[in-house]
Amino acid sequence: MTDKTFPDVADLTLEEKAALTSGLDFWHLKSIDRHGVPSIMVTDGPHGLRKQAGESDHLGLNASVPATCFPPAVALGSSWDPSLAARVGDAIGREAAIEDVAVVLGPGVNIKRSPLCGRNFEYFSEDPIHASDMGSGIVRGIQKNGVGTSLKHFAANNQESDRMRVSSDIDPRPLREIYLRAFQGVVGDEQPWTVMCSYNRVNGVYASEDPFLLTQVLRDEWGFDGLVVSDWGASNVRAEGVKAGMDLEMPSSGGVTDRQLVDAVKSGTLDEADLDRVAQRVLDLIRKSGQRPAVEGGFDVDAHHALAREAAARSIVLLKNEGDILPLAPTQKIAVVGEFAAKPRFQGGGSSHINPTRVDAALDAIRAAASDVVYAPGYVVPEPPEGIGMSEKKAPKPEQSVLDRLRAEAVEAAAGSDVAVVFLGLPDEDESEGFDRTHIELPAEQLAVLDAVAAVNENVVVVLSNGGVVALPFADRVPAILETWLLGQAGGSATADVLFGSVNPSGRLSETMPLRLQDSPAYTSFPGESQHVRYGEGLYVGYRWYDAREMDVAFPFGYGLSYTTFSYGAPVAVADADGIRVTVDVTNTGSAAGREVVQAYVSVPETSVERPPRELKAFQSVEIPAGETVPVELRIRRRDLAYWEIRTDEWIVEDAAYRVEVGSSSRDLHGSVDVDVAGDAFVVPLHATSSVAEAVAHPVAGPAAREALEGTTFSEIFSLDEVAANPMARSMPLNRLVSFGVGADVVDRILAAGA
Repeated sequence: MTDKTFPDVADLTLEEKAALTSGLDFWHLKSIDRHGVPSIMVTDGPHGLRKQAGESDHLGLNASVPATCFPPAVALGSSWDPSLAARVGDAIGREAAIEDVAVVLGPGVNIKRSPLCGRNFEYFSEDPIHASDMGSGIVRGIQKNGVGTSLKHFAANNQESDRMRVSSDIDPRPLREIYLRAFQGVVGDEQPWTVMCSYNRVNGVYASEDPFLLTQVLRDEWGFDGLVVSDWGASNVRAEGVKAGMDLEMPSSGGVTDRQLVDAVKSGTLDEADLDRVAQRVLDLIRKSGQRPAVEGGFDVDAHHALAREAAARSIVLLKNEGDILPLAPTQKIAVVGEFAAKPRFQGGGSSHINPTRVDAALDAIRAAASDVVYAPGYVVPEPPEGIGMSEKKAPKPEQSVLDRLRAEAVEAAAGSDVAVVFLGLPDEDESEGFDRTHIELPAEQLAVLDAVAAVNENVVVVLSNGGVVALPFADRVPAILETWLLGQAGGSATADVLFGSVNPSGRLSETMPLRLQDSPAYTSFPGESQHVRYGEGLYVGYRWYDAREMDVAFPFGYGLSYTTFSYGAPVAVADADGIRVTVDVTNTGSAAGREVVQAYVSVPETSVERPPRELKAFQSVEIPAGETVPVELRIRRRDLAYWEIRTDEWIVEDAAYRVEVGSSSRDLHGSVDVDVAGDAFVVPLHATSSVAEAVAHPVAGPAAREALEGTTFSEIFSLDEVAANPMARSMPLNRLVSFGVGADVVDRILAAGA
């Protein structure tokens, strides 16, 4: 159907308009047969396509068509490479187009506020700039195929506990600077076709019916021109959602909310213009999806698997490598311990669960790479529970005699080998969509196996499989640790690629690994109570918290080792109208080609507002041949230098000297440079509760304030020249001056001058 024949909302009846704004079933939008408007399909797919065959459900119970399972965001985020994310997105978009899927429901760019969030495996980072750039890569890749994306979960959806009604209570600055910033960046850079509003409330208002979020911020401020869809079951009062700008309720309500909208328009409680607006956006999405040409043939299964393997290897973080125990040599006798090596956990549980085209096990890949490999399972991996949120369906624990036998077999294998590669991780029952974790410990039976193996073989390499950070009580007792996260279907081969050095590890942590859960920023407030969770840590999320407190961590944000080494030259920074351009020479000082993730952190030493010690503002993954030097340019966007000014409700770039520190993590900084940035002009209006210091320093009202106060009793008590240095005087509200002999008319003149 061409745009000329495609109907507009004016062509529809009231009932048709209402019907368009809710789903036909779990995954399809309604058609309007008399106008030739087709039904289109949306489906899950943050890290691969989950198109269910047959009867649909949202709980992950029914099988989906085979698709490539790429590394989930927890892993891909550790690549620190938006261009790699775009290539992955391109492949997902290709598979979606072949299956005639209109919109892929992802990516998720929510911030990892707490290590306990059960859905952290679906999110990229604890930092909004990192999450924004990685999310933009995924969106860019998928949408180049004529397939839409759904940026989720908007907004402040940072826990699974009570997720359908809990209120995320956040002050304006952290809301804007931390929790909305990633969404703002992706919308501004890539214009995703849809944005998915979350279940929770934000400061007491359901996200699905919040005009501040869905209209004022998303559309009016950010310029979003697509459709807002509810998370599945997130709609509360449908008419209020329509007024707020929530266009499409998913899944089907069985016609209940359609009738409610018709009745609301007829009774006058809902303006038909509001319904027209949301129905038109649904029509626009259907029209847009129909503009994609039909895709002939299937996708290259082998090529997509190869890309999944490349992305997985690039996502692995080498945390420790004492004595250069890695890479392994194929001639070594290698003991592989841990059932995760043979039965990989490669994706998280819940609505994003992919039916992979194949699965590589690390044990098979290690056996293919080395000539002498012995395997001992060591422990039993519980079978995953079915569906979402099945945390209470714990698999029965094996008998102690079974665990003792498995541990003894692991010790025997390790004792007779040159090196022991021990696979540890979290089972599906410990983390999933639908529930949060209660701790960050690895299973005790796995740690017992590691202790026993380390007692008989000092050459131990630990390989971790987990969707969220875990405590590492053994970090000082083993020489090598690989954090592999959840790597997708090719993760087993990718792990072997890194273990044997065919791929030089270049992953970097996109979230801090704390020593203890008790050290984490949200420890005392997560997950809240009485349907409220207070974000009391404010701006100090993730590394901002640990760095501000100079607190020891297991491994810092941005950290990761390589099989080679790098050195940095002195950074140079130049400010322009677009932000700051930073250049630095990086040299590969080792004997192997490798990738360095160059990171730029910014602070304002003489700031007028509260700020963390430093904040990530730009990064780049750069491949550098052995012995060579590469000039690296980082662009810090002006928008990312701004803070949210709560007195005027606007973004402000402070006029100041900005310090740019360049390095390999938030705590491994190799050089710094200061650069002056011209700030935004803004004036804070004076109010009755403005202080005397604010009035005297006001760029417009200052002279008038001095003149008005000169000769008053206040000026006799406090010298106007010393107001800034006198705590009592500088904090005195203007409306309290009458108590110090200043007439109300004088206060009125000051306020008038500063209005």
